[in-house]
Amino acid sequence: MAIYKFMKRLYKPKDFYRMLEDLLSSFGASKRLNQEDHISRQFIERIMLAVTEVNGCRYCSYFHTQVSLKAGIKKEEIKRTLEGDFIEAPQEELAALYFAQHYAESGGKPNREAVECMSNAYGEKKSLAIMAYIRAIMIGNTWGNSFDALRMRLFGSPSSGITVWDELGVLFGPLFMIPFLLIRKVFSLGAE
Repeated sequence: MAIYKFMKRLYKPKDFYRMLEDLLSSFGASKRLNQEDHISRQFIERIMLAVTEVNGCRYCSYFHTQVSLKAGIKKEEIKRTLEGDFIEAPQEELAALYFAQHYAESGGKPNREAVECMSNAYGEKKSLAIMAYIRAIMIGNTWGNSFDALRMRLFGSPSSGITVWDELGVLFGPLFMIPFLLIRKVFSLGAE
C-alpha cells in the first residue's frame, strides 16, 4: 500500500491570522489601483500562479489556470509559471513575479531588500496593490492546503508538524478572526 506524502506548505492558525491582518491592511490599495486600471488581469493571474506554484494548492492552481486561460494567457505559459519558470512572462512583470515567489517561500515575511526592490520597480502605489494580490492568494493557498491536510488526516495520512487543531483553526478561524480584525481596525481608526 502506497502512502501519500503531503508536500504542500502548511501554516498554523497564528500564521493565518497574520496573513489575514496583512491582507486587510492592503485591501484598499488593490481596490483603488484596480479602479485606475494599472494592473492587467493577466498580470494579476501570473502573480496568483507564481505564489500557488510555491505553496502547491491544487484548488488555487486549477481555479487560476481557468481564469488565466480566459484572460488570454497561453497554456504553455501557465504550465511554465506553475513550474516556477517565467520565461514567457513580460519583462516588466518579472520583478513582481520573483517577489511573489520570495514572499511565498518566506511564509509571508519577505526581506526588506526584496520589498524595496519591488517598490523601486513599480512605485509605492502599484507595489502595494501587487502585495495585496500576493496576500490574497496566500490566504487561498493556506486555506486550500489546510483543507487537503485535514482530508488526508481523515484517510489515515496526517501531515507532520501540524495538528488537527491547526488544520481546523485555519479552516474555521476566519469566522472569528475576520470579525475580530475588523473590530480592531474600527477602534484603531477611532483612536487616530
